[in-house]
Amino acid sequence: MTKTVFLSGAASLALLAATPAFAQTASPAPAPAAEPAAADDANPGDIIVTAQKRSERLQNVPLAVTVVSGDVISSQGRTSLEGAQYVVPALNFVKAGTALNQALFLRGIGTTSFSIAVEPTVSTVLDGVVLSRAAEAFTDLVDIDRMEVLRGPQGTLFGKNASAGVINIVSKRPGRTIGGYAEGSVYFSNGMEYRARGAIDLPLSESIRTRTTAFYDKYDGNIFNIAPNVNRRVNGYEHYGVRSIIEADASAFVKLTLIGDYHHNNDDCCAEVIGGVPLTATGAVNTTNLALIQTVLPTLQGNETRRINQNLVTRTIETGYGFSGQADITVGTQTVTSITAYRNFANNEIRDGDFYPQAYIGVTQSHDTGPQTGDTFSQELRLTSPGKELIDYVIGGFYSRTATRRIFQRDNAFCSAAVGAVLPAGVLTPCSSNLAGPTTTAFGRADYGSVFKNLAVFAQGTLNVADNFRFIGGVRYTHDQLDATFSRVTSPGNLASQPPLDQGVFNSRTSPTSNGNPAAANGIPYTARTVADNFSGKAGVQYDITRGSTAYASYTRGYKGPAFNLFFNLQPTGAKALEPETSNAFEVGLKNTLFGGKLTLNLAAYYAQYFNFQANNPDTLVINGVTTVITRFTNAGKVSTRGGELDFTFRPIRDLNFSGGLAYTDAHVDAFNPPPVRTPNDIIPTGTPLGFAPKWKGDISADYRVRTNGAVDFSLGAQTSYQSSQLSIFTPDPIVRAAGTIGGYALVNLSASIMDKADHYKLTFTVRNLFDQSFAATIANGGPSGAYRYQIPRDADRYFGVTGRVNF
Repeated sequence: MTKTVFLSGAASLALLAATPAFAQTASPAPAPAAEPAAADDANPGDIIVTAQKRSERLQNVPLAVTVVSGDVISSQGRTSLEGAQYVVPALNFVKAGTALNQALFLRGIGTTSFSIAVEPTVSTVLDGVVLSRAAEAFTDLVDIDRMEVLRGPQGTLFGKNASAGVINIVSKRPGRTIGGYAEGSVYFSNGMEYRARGAIDLPLSESIRTRTTAFYDKYDGNIFNIAPNVNRRVNGYEHYGVRSIIEADASAFVKLTLIGDYHHNNDDCCAEVIGGVPLTATGAVNTTNLALIQTVLPTLQGNETRRINQNLVTRTIETGYGFSGQADITVGTQTVTSITAYRNFANNEIRDGDFYPQAYIGVTQSHDTGPQTGDTFSQELRLTSPGKELIDYVIGGFYSRTATRRIFQRDNAFCSAAVGAVLPAGVLTPCSSNLAGPTTTAFGRADYGSVFKNLAVFAQGTLNVADNFRFIGGVRYTHDQLDATFSRVTSPGNLASQPPLDQGVFNSRTSPTSNGNPAAANGIPYTARTVADNFSGKAGVQYDITRGSTAYASYTRGYKGPAFNLFFNLQPTGAKALEPETSNAFEVGLKNTLFGGKLTLNLAAYYAQYFNFQANNPDTLVINGVTTVITRFTNAGKVSTRGGELDFTFRPIRDLNFSGGLAYTDAHVDAFNPPPVRTPNDIIPTGTPLGFAPKWKGDISADYRVRTNGAVDFSLGAQTSYQSSQLSIFTPDPIVRAAGTIGGYALVNLSASIMDKADHYKLTFTVRNLFDQSFAATIANGGPSGAYRYQIPRDADRYFGVTGRVNF
């Protein structure tokens, strides 16, 4: 495994530090050097953000934004967006078997799908560059200056895949003097974990500055696989990467920023434990099925289950790299910004799909491999006014092209009882037994791809009617084109996949949604194209009640582009393009700075309704006469979300800080549309909560530094988070919904540090999940014999750690 990193051009190859989010606890953050100058009215201690693509005080921005500083991310030991959900109440992370299928939800709205031809609902932006795939955002967060979580549709300025919100991540910028840090951590209990990371600033001249960051993380895992050929911990990882930033003051009017990053992830994650018992149609425990699978699988203990018995280690191998170049040019009083970027992403998932250690009579062994490759080119150009004028504005254009290809193969092995064999009752008999007939193998392989093209122009302006009263308006025109190809081949007479499917199948039909019998395949890939044009935008008002209190109200029209249900087991009935998803969102807010800046208290209330909501619907898969209920990605209908949010920071004295947030979310179905050829029983009832949308979620943190007036100081920290129950399985069946509901839980983390007075050296001791609260990140049906599958995250067990840091 080589760890050689090549340098290309002026930008050193580097790591993409994906983005997490944390409660509105942000230390003062300067505007990034590659952005327009900091807000004119900024005071010491103000948080500066670029949520509206210009540098502004957080308290002046008329929308709901949670800001988490990089120091908070580091001090709380968060390494990814998965950990960020515990400190941003409106944010939820959907954990899946591989990074490709994980997703972010904001205010109860998000997208989970196996399709490669669908955009995420929450957009992630890293240093001004949109990450087209949700999976690209889930790598390590290293050397981050701040993370801004913009809640609600952001279709005007950010546009692409931002119908539920935006996570805007800003890396730390190079310093003007030589400096940096080195940090190492060891976490133990529930598997050993090692982290190493560091950064160095190397100015090349007064006008050219560089910063290079590198990291390496390794974790054993929190699940034990007892299969004889494995017999070790899994659900761990090995990650490493590097990122370099070069800033150059080309002249008094031109600033250039070049960024390169590289990362490699090797995860034996995320094996699903079989934790939920199989149920009957009435909701009772299916004791026959339970007894059968318990002859092979470890005891089912719900979210306490920590053991599996799988002969194939589920894992993901991922490599990503990218380059971006940003130019900020001052033309008179205006700033012209150009951001050109290229990103490359490759991911190979390997998955045990039967959850057993071998094939058994009547139980098929199913193993999946699914390498995926892709790249994205994007270009943004915008003109920004200086601010504090009668009309402040941002005008721009955006183009991106994202190409993805996947080759997914399922290999099955199965057997029947030998002729005349009498099988023992109530147990699973291996195919290797003398009682079994010959083992037969089968495969299905699909080769499919998509190309997204997005072109947009946008403008947003603020009319400063008076010093304390403003009108806000904006519009974005978007043109989307989505192309898809698909071809599947299968071995004859098997249960590995549906029959072959390609252009021949579709050409025989009057419509790809008709229900005739499949025609013969001809080996030519099926192709499809859909286009969409959209106008989105916003309108609002803002009023400064006092210097420290600002109220705002806004209406936003959101948009998410078209999609195809492009996945391995695509059926002709599922080949129709999905219409774009649109939304109408209303928000009111009040931002307060009180007690001379010691307390910030921000409140927001909102209502949003989504039309042509893109979500999974029940569907029937029939292979060789065997019927299975699966999901089909469709325009599922109309949903809405409403709620209220609170963010606060409080610093009563110099060394004591409190921060936190609270979110109430009511996200549910307004009217659901089943896919064609379904029955009324397949309609998800009106009022059903949306998945991964807990009604209550909150967090609070406190830290205190004890100054001794001696050689060293001490600090103490505590953080707690809580969320109420949430739905993990979005289905019409109330019994399955109940079995797939994650119960509410609370987590408490503590830390204690010792450091020198100048903060050159720091040693921190932590305990995570102090009360050892077990919980599941996700629950899914479809386990063996009707059992339920659980994803158990690292934070579902108590563990301890020590971190040493040197700043120089």
